[in-house]
Amino acid sequence: VYTAPKLREVIISAIDRGNTRLIVDIEKVAFLDSTGLGVLVGALKRVRADNGSLDIVCTSERLLRIFDITGLDRVFQLHRSVDHVMA
Repeated sequence: VYTAPKLREVIISAIDRGNTRLIVDIEKVAFLDSTGLGVLVGALKRVRADNGSLDIVCTSERLLRIFDITGLDRVFQLHRSVDHVMA
């Protein structure tokens, strides 16, 4: 909850600068709740409106389970590494 507004600010700033292909690396994220997921969903909607994409890098089984339980694993492109996204 504390860092979600900061994440939103960084993502919106990137989009406002014309970036419509975003990669969000959550490898070092220790906690992800509905507020953080909401920020990611909002960002995805914004970039998709400009035919963009938002890819998420995550290897944490705990976080991947959150995406699975919420059904967001079918909404986001989840990758094991930044290199995989760039390929």
